[in-house]
Amino acid sequence: MAYVAVKGGTEAIEASLNRLQVEKLSSEHIMEVETIMATMKSLIDQVMSESSLYNRYLAALAIKQAEGSMEEAVFLLRAHRSTMPRLYTSMIVETENMFVERRISASFKDIIGGQVLGATPDYAHRLIDFSLANDSIEMNREKIAKYTADMETEKESEEIIHFPKVVETLRTEGLFPVYEKNNEDPYDITKETVKFPMDRSARLQMLTRGMTSAVTALGYASLRGYGAVHPTVGELRYGQVPIYIQTKQSEHAEDAHYIGEIPITEVESFVPISIEGEDGKEDLEFEIGYGACFGKNETKTIAMSILDQCLEHPDRPFPTHDEEFVLLHIDAVESTGFISHLKLPHYVTFQSKLDAVRNVKKERSTNDAE
Repeated sequence: MAYVAVKGGTEAIEASLNRLQVEKLSSEHIMEVETIMATMKSLIDQVMSESSLYNRYLAALAIKQAEGSMEEAVFLLRAHRSTMPRLYTSMIVETENMFVERRISASFKDIIGGQVLGATPDYAHRLIDFSLANDSIEMNREKIAKYTADMETEKESEEIIHFPKVVETLRTEGLFPVYEKNNEDPYDITKETVKFPMDRSARLQMLTRGMTSAVTALGYASLRGYGAVHPTVGELRYGQVPIYIQTKQSEHAEDAHYIGEIPITEVESFVPISIEGEDGKEDLEFEIGYGACFGKNETKTIAMSILDQCLEHPDRPFPTHDEEFVLLHIDAVESTGFISHLKLPHYVTFQSKLDAVRNVKKERSTNDAE
């Protein structure tokens, strides 16, 4: 009987997988991987961030295989990541060297280097653009050509502008504390077991890998009173950061090998806190919440900076300050995997509960009869 049950289950599963493939192929339209890469940039950035793997082509391929399901695409890319060899560890990325494409501050109107709005939908009307239904490559080329021609009339500066961190300016004024650099190797959550309490490097890794919607929801919860953190965005920047690696032939930092650039979004939030001064009076200081993600994902990065600061104060009686509550529930593979497993057979466990209920009812019926 056991063999028959296994055999029958195997055949049913194979038939289900075949049906899934047929439904994928039933449409006469094919979405090319290159098309996904070109038209679904935000989706690709989210998948890469939650998968902790920067590869736009693989992210687009995972999205195609998952038919647009975010959690399934992340699961696929995480699984692929686990099979890849780790040949090198990059040097520390200095985000001060970012080639900035967008940079704003909600704390100051005037910042050194100025605010750079860049490309953002923040100021657009949320109305459906029905003209996209008749989009064509020729029309797009015409729009790009017009934009390029308009930009040629603008005066260009040959000087590359360096944008210093806003917080560094405040540190020079003595408004923010200066911390010593921690050069210890970060905790690697992909190679070591997650243990609580965690150090900040591990928390930041789990936050940047968290589901965009989950991180955003918990960050919002803190703002609504289910946490003690309500920051002001000191600086949000998006751009390309250079990546360097060291080999046996490059023992010194200046001999490191440049292997390319990746786009990231970085946020530093300013959080006011009350402390007791030396004279016993209450003083006001600022702490910094930090967030960074692959690609352009500003909402998640801001929410990440909120949760980073929440988890720095685990003594507060709010759920968003509970390390285990936040970090274990924002992970896409952990949460969707556990919820999905409820669809799998639980025949034995449920049967035991059913038998227990029957026995209780039977005993009550017997007692009532007596």
